[in-house]
Amino acid sequence: MSFSVHNAQAKSVTFSDDSFSVLLTDGRILTVPLAYFPRLLNAKPDQLAKYELSGGGTGIHWDSLNEDISVAGLLLGKGDQTKSPTPQKTKTA
Repeated sequence: MSFSVHNAQAKSVTFSDDSFSVLLTDGRILTVPLAYFPRLLNAKPDQLAKYELSGGGTGIHWDSLNEDISVAGLLLGKGDQTKSPTPQKTKTA
């Protein structure tokens, strides 16, 4: 069986106190620490439960949290990609 990370599709998402699990359409379950996604980590349980599968299951979207996660990104081990870079210190004379 051939598998491409970019063809992976989510079927459902469940949550525990410190992680979330994505059931893929091929039967695999991917568990990810909530700490990888600060918006999810700080969300209330009712907010977490209001997700939508987007792109035919290639993404997971939380409208109220302004969070979008790609299944391919999860499989590649990518966490939150929205962190802003650390500002550079400027030298003063």
